[in-house]
Amino acid sequence: MQPAQSPPMPSGPAPSVITAQKLTKRYGALEVLRGVDLEAHEGEVISILGASGSGKSTFLRCLNLLEVPTSGDLTVLGERVRFRPKGDGLRIADHGQVNRLRSQVGMVFQNFCLWSHRTVLQNVMEAPIHVQGRNRHEVRDEAEAALARVGMADRAGYYPSQLSGGQQQRVAIARAIVMQPRVLLFDEPTSALDPELVGEVLKVMHDLAAEGRTMLIVTHEMAFARDVSSRIVFLEQGRVRAQGTPQALFRGGMDERFDQFVSHFMRQG
Repeated sequence: MQPAQSPPMPSGPAPSVITAQKLTKRYGALEVLRGVDLEAHEGEVISILGASGSGKSTFLRCLNLLEVPTSGDLTVLGERVRFRPKGDGLRIADHGQVNRLRSQVGMVFQNFCLWSHRTVLQNVMEAPIHVQGRNRHEVRDEAEAALARVGMADRAGYYPSQLSGGQQQRVAIARAIVMQPRVLLFDEPTSALDPELVGEVLKVMHDLAAEGRTMLIVTHEMAFARDVSSRIVFLEQGRVRAQGTPQALFRGGMDERFDQFVSHFMRQG
């Protein structure tokens, strides 16, 4: 994959699509998130970096309400998510609101999560038909276009077991974009892939970023994060340790711990 110029930051005040304020998450005595603040604007590509156990994936899952924060405020697409107290934490107050917001925030997981008994095309068509209630014929056309978009048009009739890991992940990306989301969340989308398959998935993500899509990406792919992101957020022990443009952070000298983290991964690569 050829290095790309980082997408330009919006010239004007682009709308905020996700705002997290003082977000915490505890599992019993284990505090995974410790007051995370983040504001993502339309058109931004934000890579969320950090060592294993720093809270990256938990934070991303909180943004899509797959995990309910223990405390804090969350605004998604202009709507403040409604929570109610539950014990020493929170619970969802309006499941209809959450379902509506989730339909506009696509998520791509580490392990593909495709239905093994459905073909590639059926996997991509399922959610728009049954979650959004859209017309089957219209959805089929869009699903076929999405599969072509990720280079999987010729595998529409295959089942997941007939695909490589990289192909399955590209189908998962097609499934996310056919929902026409305003925001795409990626939770370490290449971590379950063999090294030789990583590039094909990163190429698709690179192309999506170049289209100006709003993306938040948890990743360990340092070169990809440096070349594609408009902003880097570095988590350590459940807190935002550093953030800034990739040019500023990867130049070095902005945060000693970030420099050590990047150096470690570059040596591994």
